[in-house]
Amino acid sequence: MQTTPIALVTGGSRGLGQNTVLALAAGGSDIVLTYRGNEAAALDTVRRIEALGRRAVALPLDVGHSASFGAFVVSLKQVLAEVWQRDSFDHLVNNAGVGVYAAFADTTEAQFDELMNVHLKGTFFLTQALLPLIADGGRIVNVSSGLARFTLPGYAAYAAMKGGIEVLTRYLAKELGGRRIRVNTLAPGAIETDFGGGMVRDNAQLNAAIASQTALGRVGLPDDIGGAVAALLSPGNQWVTGQRIEVSGGVNL
Repeated sequence: MQTTPIALVTGGSRGLGQNTVLALAAGGSDIVLTYRGNEAAALDTVRRIEALGRRAVALPLDVGHSASFGAFVVSLKQVLAEVWQRDSFDHLVNNAGVGVYAAFADTTEAQFDELMNVHLKGTFFLTQALLPLIADGGRIVNVSSGLARFTLPGYAAYAAMKGGIEVLTRYLAKELGGRRIRVNTLAPGAIETDFGGGMVRDNAQLNAAIASQTALGRVGLPDDIGGAVAALLSPGNQWVTGQRIEVSGGVNL
C-alpha cells in the first residue's frame, strides 16, 4: 500500500504558499503548513484542504527566528505521530518570505537583517533542523525569485538573499544526494499577489510594463506557481535535482 505523501510548506496560509498547498492537496498530498501570525487564515486554509479530501495541520512558525526551530521540530514530530502515525514527511517547500522595496542607497541594516534572517538564514537552519524528519527519497523546493536573474532597482537586498538560496540549493542537492533527496529552486517572476504591498497586482502601469516584456504576454497568477511546485514534487519527476526552474512566463528573455 502506497503511503500518502506529506508536504510541509512554510508560509502556507496566504499568497503563493496557500496556492501551493491547495495544488498539492488537489494532487493527493497531505499538508503541514506554517503561518507566522494570522491563525484564522491558516485554519481557513486547512478547511479548504480538508474539503479536497486531504488531511492538514497548521503550525505557527517564524522562519526569521531560528532559535524557535528546535521547539517547532518537537511540535512537528508530535503532529506526525498523532495525525499520520509517522516519524517523517516527504516534501519540504521553503516558501515563507517578506519583501522589502528600497534603493540600495536607502536600504537600512534592519531591513537587510530581516531579509537575511527570513530568506537565507531561516531557510538554511530550518532545513538543517528538519533533515532528520525528511524521508529518504524526499524532495526539497526552495523558492527564489526571477530577480536573482534579472535586475530591477529597489530589490538589491532581497535579490541578494535569493541568489544565496540558489547557491544553497546546489549544495544541498550534492550533499543530500546520498539519501536520494532531490533539491531544486523554483524562481517565480512577477505575480499578482499582495506581496510587496500588491504592487504588481494593483499598479496597472507596472503590470502592463512587465507583461510587455514577457513572452506569454501577461504577468503571473498564483495558480501558475502552485501548479509548478506540484509538478516538481510529482511522482514522475525523479531525475531533476540541483536545478533552478524559473516560472515567469518568459520575462526578459
